[in-house]
Amino acid sequence: MTPLSLGSNLFAVPVPPLVPAGSTLPAAVQHRIDAKTKPLGALGQLEDLAQQICLVQQTLTPTLQRPHLIVFAADHGIAAEGVSPYPAEVTGQMVRNFAAGGAAINVFCRQHGLALQVVNAGVATALADVPGVRNARVGAGTRSFLHQAAMSEAECQQALNAGAAIIDELHAAGCNVVGFGEMGIGNTSSAAVLLHVLTGLPLAQCVGRGTGLDDAGLQRKLAVLTQAVAAHPEVSADNPLQMLATFGGFEIAQLCGAMYRAAARRMLVLVDGFIVSAALLVATRLEPTVLDYCVFCTQSAEAGHRHLLAALGARPLLQLGLRLGEGTGCALAYPLVQSAVAFLNEMASFESAGVSTATAEVPAAEAR
Repeated sequence: MTPLSLGSNLFAVPVPPLVPAGSTLPAAVQHRIDAKTKPLGALGQLEDLAQQICLVQQTLTPTLQRPHLIVFAADHGIAAEGVSPYPAEVTGQMVRNFAAGGAAINVFCRQHGLALQVVNAGVATALADVPGVRNARVGAGTRSFLHQAAMSEAECQQALNAGAAIIDELHAAGCNVVGFGEMGIGNTSSAAVLLHVLTGLPLAQCVGRGTGLDDAGLQRKLAVLTQAVAAHPEVSADNPLQMLATFGGFEIAQLCGAMYRAAARRMLVLVDGFIVSAALLVATRLEPTVLDYCVFCTQSAEAGHRHLLAALGARPLLQLGLRLGEGTGCALAYPLVQSAVAFLNEMASFESAGVSTATAEVPAAEAR
């Protein structure tokens, strides 16, 4: 396969720097945070989150408008090699469950006021008869990258552009915060290999149990993926799109395109678990600035995710042992995003509340 070009529509909208040159906004936001009726830094990571949201929106008074969560679903050819305890049909069955409102992500989106969009990025069954599922199907699942590239250059570009197009629609409708989830039997295998080839981490540290492999299944998965990587010596870590086409999935490629475009549109990007983070890793290799727009919602229990977060320099908001995917970490963390905006906009300042500020260092005995 020849290296993929950057001729995709994805790159028609560049990702702006989070802080334009010469901007005084970061200092102004920090002053506003520090002036609230609390000790300096007392709200911890929420303060960093509030600062980030202000910079994404370029304002001292941020708002969260029309929040959405998008679940991209697709099948993976690598699933035929015995890397998952679940059959490939489960992908389509779960998409039907999403559409019927019966999955965990449906429950959490309803609870927290997030609009949910389900996208058929490449499920093996067409699902044309399922109301409420957006058809962005590139193909009936990828090919097994144990034997050949998962997708062609044209398919990869199509998937990237499809993800970007969905974000353009949401942005035009006034959405400024979007979370991302996925569904696809076999996709932890794609994510593990992408982490391995893009960072150089040992494959054994990247491969986990996915949907619940036992010890023997985990060893088989590692063996299959080791053989698969060796089968593609032509693939270069210097070409992340070639990596994506070789080892990725249609939903991973659409996630990559969507997150890239969301950053380009100055939207707040909520990142879920291992698979979504792997798609983001590809996006950041295309444009590192994408990372500045991302809120990492959770550290999943999948073995490679903590290594992936470390590679991205990320601090997740939650660590609950989640390993479901679907965007559940985003939905559960969204109230924290709301709290960061709320304290910034609604909490009194020392001046407005008539509260005295600290004027001297507190003695050690009193501080205890």
